[in-house]
Formats: sequence, C-alpha cells, structure tokens
Amino acid sequence: MEVYNIFRDLAIIIIVAKVFGVLARKCKAPQVVGEIIAGLLIGPSVLGLVQQSDFLAGMAEVGVVLLMFSAGLETNLKDLLKTGPVALLIACAGVFVPLAGGTLLYMGFYGAAPFGSEQFYTAVFIGVIMTATSVSITVQSLKEMGKLKGKVGTTILSAAIIDDVIGIIVLTFVIGFKSPDNHPGKVVLNTILFFVFAIVVGFILYKLFKAIDDRYPHTRRIPIMSLAVCFAFAYIAEKYFGIADITGAYVAGIVLCSMRDSSYVDQKMEVSSYMIFGPIFFASIGLKTNIDNINGNILLFSLCFVLVAMVTKIIGCGLAAKVCRFGVKDCLKIGVGMMTRGEVALIVAQKGLSVGMLSPVYFTSVILLIIVSSISTPIILKLLYAKDKVNGE
Repeated sequence: MEVYNIFRDLAIIIIVAKVFGVLARKCKAPQVVGEIIAGLLIGPSVLGLVQQSDFLAGMAEVGVVLLMFSAGLETNLKDLLKTGPVALLIACAGVFVPLAGGTLLYMGFYGAAPFGSEQFYTAVFIGVIMTATSVSITVQSLKEMGKLKGKVGTTILSAAIIDDVIGIIVLTFVIGFKSPDNHPGKVVLNTILFFVFAIVVGFILYKLFKAIDDRYPHTRRIPIMSLAVCFAFAYIAEKYFGIADITGAYVAGIVLCSMRDSSYVDQKMEVSSYMIFGPIFFASIGLKTNIDNINGNILLFSLCFVLVAMVTKIIGCGLAAKVCRFGVKDCLKIGVGMMTRGEVALIVAQKGLSVGMLSPVYFTSVILLIIVSSISTPIILKLLYAKDKVNGE
C-alpha cells in the first residue's frame, strides 16, 4: 500500500463518519451508531472504498485507549466512594445477571461447552458485552424531566459508574483466562498485582500532578503529561500484567479524575478523540463487521441478544433495588435507566475481536442493541414518569 493512500482513507473515514454521525443524531440515535454505519458502508462489505490496514488498526487502538481514559477522567471518585452498598449492590446485580444471561443465550443457540474450551469463552464473552452500561442518554432524559437529582436519578448515575468498573474487571479476568499460558491462579495474581501497582503508583502520580496543577494551573503541560500517563498505564497493563490496555487507560483516568484540572484535561483529550481517533475507532468497527455471513440464525440470535441484554438489566438492577427497599415503580425506573448500551459495549466487543474471542459477524448484534436500547430507554422512562404525574405522585 502506498503511504499516500493513508491520507485518502483518513479523509474518507472522517467525512463519511461525521456526516452519518450528524444524521444519526438528527434521528435521535447516538452519534456513534452513524459512525459505525459509515464504516460498514465504506468498508469491504459494501462499497469497498477503504480497506482494513495495520495503520488504521493502530489508530483505532489509540482511539479506544483515549475513550477509556476519558471515561476514567469523568468518574467522580468522591461520589463513587459515597454511594455505599445500595449502588454497589445494584451495579453487581446489573453486571452478573446479564453476564449469566448472555452466556446461557449463546449456549442455548450453539450448545453447552465444557469449561475452558474456545466455545465456552466465546459464550462468556457474549455475556461480558451485555454487562456494559451507558447512561448518557438516560441522563439527558432525566435532565429534561427534572428528575436527574432525585433519589432514582442519583442511584442510576452512581450504579452506572460502579457498573463500568466491575465490567472492566470482569473483562480483564475473562481475557486473562482465555490465554492458554494463563493458569486461573496466575490471572487472579496478575490482576491483583496490577491494581496494587495502580494504587501505589497512582497515589504518587496524583500527588505529583496535584502539585504541578497548583503551581501551573490550566497549562498545556498538564494534558500532555496526563496523556503520557494514559499511554504508559495502557502499555504496562498489557505488557507486564497481561491485562487489557483499555483497563490500564481507564485506571489512569481514575487516578487523575480528582485532580482540579481533570475537566480541562478531558476537554483537551476530547478534541483529538472527537476529530480523528474516535471516528476512526467507531468506523473501524463498521469496517470489520462481516455482513456476508449473516443468515437467518444470526439475525434470530441478534434479536434474542437485544431482548436478553435489556431484560436482564431490568431484572438484575430492579431486583437489587427492591432488596434495597425501593418501591416497585422506582425499581422499574432504575432497571430501565440502566439498560442503555453505548461506547463501552463496543469497546468490549472490539477487544474480544482483537484477542480472538468474538467473530466479526456478532458486531451486528451489538450495534442493534445500542440502537434499540438508545431509542427505547427515553420513551419508556417518560412513560413511567408520566404515570407518576397521572397518579399524582
């Protein structure tokens, strides 16, 4: 491939991804959905304008690392620590019920698999994809209704934060167990050692960055150094602990999220992520999505995947909320508020593809889940709150 073709591919990806992203937003769907469809359209499956390459794969990997770093930066550590057992219980149920549901769904379609087999890990990974929660659309809906700062809204936000942390830990374990060289004890030990490393080194880095931030507030050196920490954590996690690079990036974001200028750092990260790395990552999912092998069985699986992913979130989070003495209607609101999926589900699916745990054909299921959950969640929430008004609650 001629080196100048890279610029042609980048121009096509950025223009088409942004056009479809805007169209998706106009249709009240997440912008990332449009960017994925753009990748599918210009990729080998349809028009063939852009082919996958090592360069684009590398750019997409940078994009996913930056997305997870931003997710960590946006975490409110104080709120996370204050949420207590209620949000933790809801988040745990919201992870493990979909995890079990996804695993059983795959085995129901393709047969039970013995522990440790390739098919077993694929089944578990389908469940891992279902664990992710993206509440950005829920937050916007609750804001419009003036319910974001209520008890239900606060619970959803807190549980979603913890949900993502638990989901990333589960992803780390599953990927670790997949490697034939990894013994279960080794996976557990490596994971524990990484988090010990993150706590010790993270505390030192936080103090260092806090001192720099106090002396040179709102200067460009802080985002630059933060980016270096992000890449370093991603590299160390993968290279020395056998843990996914996105876990390292996410932890790096959490390390720096309490820094005074964390929002400023996130703002600077968002510029490059929004303009180039984000579109390339989401378009690359479309490029990798294989629609040639889609058949009636895959379509049926995709429909069941969407149904199970949404229902298990409602059941898991709703039942946990009931245990915490929420009313039945509030339990339903919490369950529905937690069922949206977005970037994290795509990131998890992408990671599964890169380590050989997922076939590209299953991206269809993930994309369909994001579209359906993103459209249905605001509608159901508004209906639930409308009933409250009718009943005078």
